[in-house]
Amino acid sequence: MRVPNSVVLPVGTHVDCCREEEVEEKRRDIMAKITAMLAERKSNLAHFINNLEGSEEPEFYMDQWERLKEMENCTLTILKLVAVNCMDHRDIKKLEDTILEHVKNEELFPEVVRVLPPVYRQVEVAIVDIAQSEEMADHGMMDLQYLLSKLSQCEHLANLGRELLQDILRYLHRIGLVVWYEEIKHLESTVFLQPTFLITMFKLLVRYRLVQQLESIS
Repeated sequence: MRVPNSVVLPVGTHVDCCREEEVEEKRRDIMAKITAMLAERKSNLAHFINNLEGSEEPEFYMDQWERLKEMENCTLTILKLVAVNCMDHRDIKKLEDTILEHVKNEELFPEVVRVLPPVYRQVEVAIVDIAQSEEMADHGMMDLQYLLSKLSQCEHLANLGRELLQDILRYLHRIGLVVWYEEIKHLESTVFLQPTFLITMFKLLVRYRLVQQLESIS
């Protein structure tokens, strides 16, 4: 909801636990709830913006107003929900094919036809090599400046500058190869070369009924 022109593909799992008619019923219910949620969000943003504009001293709330206007302009495209049985490899393949089909849709992703400079691919290959090297820690975390120095050791990347590397990292972050939270002050100098490590960590920390599970431990 905070990413401009973002596209979301809802995925419903555990189809094997439902009857066929239940799957369609749940699909319609989920899509209806998403539509209602987006409508409520739009209404709430408009309400907050009107309140700020109608305040006695609106100039004091200009920063908040600008942030809300930015959020209001963030379009969110919700695709049709895909229902899968995670126990069936054919369903996983179906999901993969669906994702690839959407990603290749130029109307949804205009940048899919963008031609990147060769250095982007060279840095991508070099980062993959670094991430898979024996000296790389399992967590895959690396200081940005240290990553730049490692990449600069490659003959064809000797002139790689920090600013260009940051542009390339933004691209690699968008395609999911690395994770770089440049907007978070305490993490802006850290690059996660192993995004799967973050996923594993989040799965341990953020989970269904976590509070109840912790309270059940004596």
